[in-house]
Amino acid sequence: MVHLDYRDARPIYTQIIDGFREQIAAGILQPGEKLPSVRELAATLAINPNTIQRSYRQLEADGWIATVPGKGCFVCAAEDTQQQEKLRLLQQLDETVTGLTALGMTAEQIIAHIRKEES
Repeated sequence: MVHLDYRDARPIYTQIIDGFREQIAAGILQPGEKLPSVRELAATLAINPNTIQRSYRQLEADGWIATVPGKGCFVCAAEDTQQQEKLRLLQQLDETVTGLTALGMTAEQIIAHIRKEES
């Protein structure tokens, strides 16, 4: 379900959040679908259950999932999850472009790099 990269600089809980967001936005996880329990996912990923709990809490606070006491966590039926994900990724892009510009890259170099990746 969610894959972790221990060489990634992002914290594990952030990787879990991003993994679920991507799967929900892409339609891999459908509205109403039950997520693995905290213990089940922690055992599968071989990490501390508190890390999973932290990720689930943040996903719930952001409106991606809902917790039903005694039943588990479920994907929310929010119509705008793709729009939320686009806005989040565009914000990351803005931050990246700002950083690259501060390092001396021109807008033309950045655009050329993006176009090269599309080929």
